Amino acid sequence: MDEAVRTGVAKWPNVPDAYGWLALDARGEWRMRNPRTGSMERIGNAALRERIGRHYAADARGAWFYRNGPQRVFVRLERAPLVFRLGPGAIVDHCGQPAGALRGAWLDEQGGLLLAGGRGIGVLDDRDLGTACGHLMDRRGAPLDEAQLGALLAGEQDVAAFLAWGGARLALGRIASADLEARFGFVAVPRP
Repeated sequence: MDEAVRTGVAKWPNVPDAYGWLALDARGEWRMRNPRTGSMERIGNAALRERIGRHYAADARGAWFYRNGPQRVFVRLERAPLVFRLGPGAIVDHCGQPAGALRGAWLDEQGGLLLAGGRGIGVLDDRDLGTACGHLMDRRGAPLDEAQLGALLAGEQDVAAFLAWGGARLALGRIASADLEARFGFVAVPRP
């Protein structure tokens, strides 16, 4: 936390939390409720996006929030608390933090690739799925061919696949998007 935030929290400890004003979409874009229209609009200001990313954390129940001075602004999550992007030789989250050592990988019924990293579960930005497919291997370590990839995406159970990344070889599991919150301990739509 920035020093100004620490000072604000100490000075005003009882500021009420805010709900329904901030969201994170499946591509890692912050969205804020427009008070005039009520719609959720992309935050275009780079400095504000960076500030939100620096102060993004979860509480004990798994509800993610942005610490805005003494106030916690809870975030509605479209898919997962983190959105990962493939960088040169590294995976980073939407806040610019390294994913760290991957602990697991899953495909959901929407074709999303979910990854468990050091800070938690995240969905890979769909714009990076093509590159990630090049890191999917069969049991023997050979790249998946088109037929295997199609069968995998169709949810066929007899396709065993692995994600090879950064020296790790992770078995690629299947998960229903409806099960993500319970399995990974986060709250997609925080409420007071």
